Amino acid sequence: MIKKCSIKKLASALVLTGSIAATFTMAPLAHADWKGWNIHPAGYPVTVGIESFMKHVEKATDGRVSGRVYNGGILGDQNDAIQMLQVNGIQFAEFNLGPIGTMVPEVNVVSLPFIFKNESHMFRVMDGPVGKELAKAMAKQGIIALAWYGSGSRSFYNTKHPITKPADMKGMKFRVMNNELYVDMVKELGGNATPMAYSEVYQALKTGVVDGAENNWPSYDSSNHYEVAKYYSLTQHLILPEVLAVSKAAWNSLSPADQKAVRKAAQDSALLERKLWAERVQESRAKLLKAGVIVNEIKDKAAFQAKMKPVYAEAEKATPALIPLIKQIQETP
Repeated sequence: MIKKCSIKKLASALVLTGSIAATFTMAPLAHADWKGWNIHPAGYPVTVGIESFMKHVEKATDGRVSGRVYNGGILGDQNDAIQMLQVNGIQFAEFNLGPIGTMVPEVNVVSLPFIFKNESHMFRVMDGPVGKELAKAMAKQGIIALAWYGSGSRSFYNTKHPITKPADMKGMKFRVMNNELYVDMVKELGGNATPMAYSEVYQALKTGVVDGAENNWPSYDSSNHYEVAKYYSLTQHLILPEVLAVSKAAWNSLSPADQKAVRKAAQDSALLERKLWAERVQESRAKLLKAGVIVNEIKDKAAFQAKMKPVYAEAEKATPALIPLIKQIQETP
């Protein structure tokens, strides 16, 4: 289940983003100053993308829509931000799709380990019919998906030793995002999963609360997790898309012409983010290799993939709607 933030914590975040009264009445925004959430630091590809989005929205709407991005997760963690977007406490955000699956079950299809062949395949899927179906499901929960960002492939890193086979994970504690699929994934590989806010991971690694985590090259770099967990094993088990989204209330307040302009700005920002992401992956990899990170390739991932059969079976049982989506993804060239 998605983590519930405390009333005090949610209220504090809403005070920072603006009027609590306006938030909970979900009043339409006329010429509003939109507020946006982003977990990443300045200069990160996602950050550049979402800031570009807001800049072009303001220009394309002749100032009828303006706004500011609050970077670095200062408005709370992702679970807090999802709830704030739903009640219009913030008007736009860029999310990893992983935790959204806890409230929009169809979205869990992208969290199935090894579901995508590579990042290019993921973009073809998300820019096609499957992406449209997932956007419809998200809209029912008050989240209007405008464009899909990339976040590369995620691999395991830890403080103890390289991972070359599932048995190497036995008994180790790994931080995962808040989704039962990831807990099951680590369990099947022999490890113990601990859902935890991203901001807490560095200290947890440093103090031994967890032995490892999993993420992409740029996040492993920008979070400084490599300083305390130097073994990076390229399992590439997840290739998770991210979404640039607006609240349903903010979207419904726009004229059709402004909706078109906002969507166009989002899609253009996604193309920019994808380009910057590819460049950042190479930069981060080179930097971390120079810093002494111990990286090991896993050319044959069959042993890891075989362990995922129970994860798929349980996910399909819990959400039968995943079955045709899985088929569509696997049949996408």
